[in-house]
Amino acid sequence: MTQSPTPATPGPEQTRLWYIPNQSEPGHRGDDQVADHNTLDTLTGHARALEEHGWDGALLGTGWGRPDTFTVASALAARTTTFQPLIAVRPGYWSPANFASAAATLDHLTGGRVRVNIVSGQDHLDAYGDNAAYASDQAARYGRTKEFLQLVRRLWTEEGVTFRGEHYSVTDSTLTPRIEAREGRPHPKLYFGGASPAAERVAATEADVQLFWGEPLAGVAERIERLRALSEELGREHAPLEFGLRITTFVRDTTEEAWADAEAKVARLAETSAQRQWTGNRRTAVGQQRLFDLAERGEVLDDNLYTTPGKVGGGGAGTTWLVGSAEDVAKSLRKYADLGITHFVLSDTPYLPEIERQGEQLLPLLRG
Repeated sequence: MTQSPTPATPGPEQTRLWYIPNQSEPGHRGDDQVADHNTLDTLTGHARALEEHGWDGALLGTGWGRPDTFTVASALAARTTTFQPLIAVRPGYWSPANFASAAATLDHLTGGRVRVNIVSGQDHLDAYGDNAAYASDQAARYGRTKEFLQLVRRLWTEEGVTFRGEHYSVTDSTLTPRIEAREGRPHPKLYFGGASPAAERVAATEADVQLFWGEPLAGVAERIERLRALSEELGREHAPLEFGLRITTFVRDTTEEAWADAEAKVARLAETSAQRQWTGNRRTAVGQQRLFDLAERGEVLDDNLYTTPGKVGGGGAGTTWLVGSAEDVAKSLRKYADLGITHFVLSDTPYLPEIERQGEQLLPLLRG
């Protein structure tokens, strides 16, 4: 009698998120929304469009000089029913116990819709009273991030937490309300970025999801392999690390139309940004430098990874674009999925029309 094979354990389901501009100034990345660009009605319109067009939620960025990300996320969650905010937060701007409590409360009120993105990159520390030493001491900055992740996770899952670290400490701390564990989700997912060796060691042991920016497939594959090996080497104690991709997706009806429009958009960006090309953190932001370096290898890498926008459009997570028809872009994203990417954070401008276009044209192909 032939024994049936044991079914394979299913991997994490794919998560498909967008990006909601959380900016004090209009026109982010060429967005055409100028009047009332960051009012509650406008941002709610984005969040509801995401719900209507099949997206799981959206990343909201963080930084001093921008609207407070947690406040915006809470307001949007209150006006939606399924929208999941991926809330970017910075250790130092938040203390871990205060943040764990705020996030647990919002997660309770929304029925488990909170996701969290921990950001360790440099910011205007002096402006909000953080210790300036963290700006120049990378080891201390990532040491603090590691403790932040450890403590937030423990506060979400344990009672009477006592923790003594180099950067943080609490005594007999219990959150109210508690995080409600859900199937496959003991607490909100903890996303984390960073490409330096120090960042990768934190991700390998403490994060739930490592976010990559838009590198070629070979580079992402190499980083996934290294992080998995690091997880084993460092004795990771949590569920296996998951992986995500944050990238611009430039979709048009045909391949030819997409490339013509992408090149025209780059030309417009070049005209408007000649005096303000990206210079920030080139020396210290390893992930950003990796994206800038791609342009030296060619304008188009893999099938349709467009590197030229980084030369004229500034830095950040959207520095590289996947360009083409919905079929072209979906084919490329599926190749990343084959490497182990299960979380996608996509975007293009103008934000609201692209939520609708890509929700109708691209998402069905990714689900298929």
